[in-house]
Amino acid sequence: MSKKILILTGDAAETLEVFYPYHRLQEAGHEVHIGAPEKRRLQFVVHDFVDGFDTYTEKPGHTWEADVALADVDPADYDALVVPGGRAPEYLRNNPEAQRIVQHFFAQDAPVAATCHGPLILAAAGVLPGRTSSAYPELAIDVETAGGVFEDGGAVVDGKLVTARAWPDNGTWMKAFLAVLDAA
Repeated sequence: MSKKILILTGDAAETLEVFYPYHRLQEAGHEVHIGAPEKRRLQFVVHDFVDGFDTYTEKPGHTWEADVALADVDPADYDALVVPGGRAPEYLRNNPEAQRIVQHFFAQDAPVAATCHGPLILAAAGVLPGRTSSAYPELAIDVETAGGVFEDGGAVVDGKLVTARAWPDNGTWMKAFLAVLDAA
């Protein structure tokens, strides 16, 4: 059954963590919208791992139009939420509209997928207490500080919440999310 899904993101989101779920969910027959702080062209980034670096590197990625501004999102119009990572969650977590949207999906016990830095928004929205969540491993402290239980995995399922570490987990993350979505 086709569902309507919102991807909550913004500038500096990880290209692969936006595009993989966007196209994979469309391929499965779902309607997918990109919600961002403003309805405009977004600039995504590419994070990669380079030998000799203590952390990932960042390069400009693709651009893409947002379908809807977060202030105009009625979350009741959507069946599920996807929160990609990259650096976008670092500033989106402070956005009251992003928090409102996330809180709605958790209050409705609707399917939510988050990866990499995406759980930072879940933490800021206050929905992680008692939940098990993956994230970029360096964010374990953020998940735990927000009252969650960190699990270092590529497809961590806690009820209708499906989380992953980063774009190398895209296949297992979306496979698990599609199973949750199909069962919802």
